Amino acid sequence: MKELCLFALLAALAPAASITEEKLRKAQNDPATWLTYGKNYFGWRYADLAQINAGNVSRLTPRWMFQTGVAGKFETTPLIFDGMIFITGPSNHAYALDLLTGRQIWHYYKPVPPALNVCCGQVNRGFAALGDRLYKVNLEATLVALDAKTGSLIWETQIDDIKKGYSTTVAPLVAKNLVLVGVAGAEFGVRGFVDAYDATTGRRAWRFWTVAGPEDPGAGTWGGDSWKRGGGSTWITGTYDPELNLTYWGTGNPGPDMFGDERPGDNLYTCSLVALDATTGKRKWHFQFTPHDVHDWDAIADPVLMDLTIQGRKVKAVVQANRNGFYYVLDRETGKFLGAKAYTKVTWADGIGTDGRPHLVAGEDPTEDGNKSCPGIGGGHNWQATAYSPKTGLYYFGSTDGCQIYYKTKQDFIEGQWYQGSTVQGLPQAPTTGSVLAVDPATGDTKWRFDMITSPSSGLLATAGDVVLGGDREGYFIALDARSGKPLWKFQTGGMIIAPPVTYTFQGKQYIAIAAGSSLIAFALP
Repeated sequence: MKELCLFALLAALAPAASITEEKLRKAQNDPATWLTYGKNYFGWRYADLAQINAGNVSRLTPRWMFQTGVAGKFETTPLIFDGMIFITGPSNHAYALDLLTGRQIWHYYKPVPPALNVCCGQVNRGFAALGDRLYKVNLEATLVALDAKTGSLIWETQIDDIKKGYSTTVAPLVAKNLVLVGVAGAEFGVRGFVDAYDATTGRRAWRFWTVAGPEDPGAGTWGGDSWKRGGGSTWITGTYDPELNLTYWGTGNPGPDMFGDERPGDNLYTCSLVALDATTGKRKWHFQFTPHDVHDWDAIADPVLMDLTIQGRKVKAVVQANRNGFYYVLDRETGKFLGAKAYTKVTWADGIGTDGRPHLVAGEDPTEDGNKSCPGIGGGHNWQATAYSPKTGLYYFGSTDGCQIYYKTKQDFIEGQWYQGSTVQGLPQAPTTGSVLAVDPATGDTKWRFDMITSPSSGLLATAGDVVLGGDREGYFIALDARSGKPLWKFQTGGMIIAPPVTYTFQGKQYIAIAAGSSLIAFALP
């Protein structure tokens, strides 16, 4: 214990590395750090590192392991700088570890309020960093700023009221001097939003409501006062284009999820991508993937920014593998629809029109007796992080492949209580499977598919070594050839892998770190 305290004291006395706006803009170019949720502002999750490559990844071995001892789903994307690795855990835990040994430097913890209603576990997906501070959300809908050297609390700001059903699990996004966060709670009938807070003071700078109210241009897409319970949560981190000063956020399902009778209309801006002015929060454009969603097909998957050549024209694009089973390409300056293509079995629509709206197939909506539709409630691709390699020119993501029976049930709204209006059932004779796909981002054409027995559970990482890495529910950490999808290596970690891996260099050696079970494991070549 004395040794740990001394180690923490020495770390606290060492000069702090300041994370500047310039460093965040140039994060892609620094192999020794991982400074944002998606490695760079564009969300690529790609590292220009090749010490570990397709030819030698089979020799990858663990170098150290840190055990949190905390039960629950471990979904963090680590941040790495200043000789430390910063992780968040379930139930409001967070840690700073030494990069060389995995030794704990500090531990932050705040007890979760009793009887807090959350959808999908007491999870957290990571930190953001600016200056000498780290920013994270706590489950009870607060944003905290911590000293990166010591883990001490600098300030805490209430985002919204947990009694209404709000909670927060997202990794924040820093844009200039603002900390952007989204909320969870659509399954409890909240009205979703994206917030921005001053990084110095914690004061709220702006809020964009993702469910159109009476004064909003999208107001006519909601019947009566259903917008008040409209859902549209924003529980996966957005991306940011500093040149356009636009931030892009996917929005979740409307409320109640599968009982659409309560909310006639398209229900803007749910199941959409919104482009917001990062300084003011004003909407620049929106694109709705699934109007009047009745299958719980959140559009929260990371919106990845790329410059693509489409039909001979260079385009500043944003892409998303949507939960509804289609892959989309949009112009990120204007929101113009550029193309879409199904990547898994889809029965609810037979294509996407030139206006971006789906061509619906009759008889696919949930019914009281139950109705089969594809994909199932989790997608298609769900929330797990995707990866883009500018070296191979391919975009990588996981997919759950299969169908489910959807039921609809009328449900009265009670503030702060579950408000889904539905249930689903699997098909015993046709269980869902999974896959990791590589697609041409300009066309959506699938270049390879790695089939799995179960749905993929983790996010992905791509590197210049022509490897793509991810994990599964059985605890296997897997490396695939980035050009062919051929399996190259696997390692049994002993715990389910939900989080995406990250990679970095330390003292001249490339490492790969991944959260598995309740542990963080760092791998390197012998």
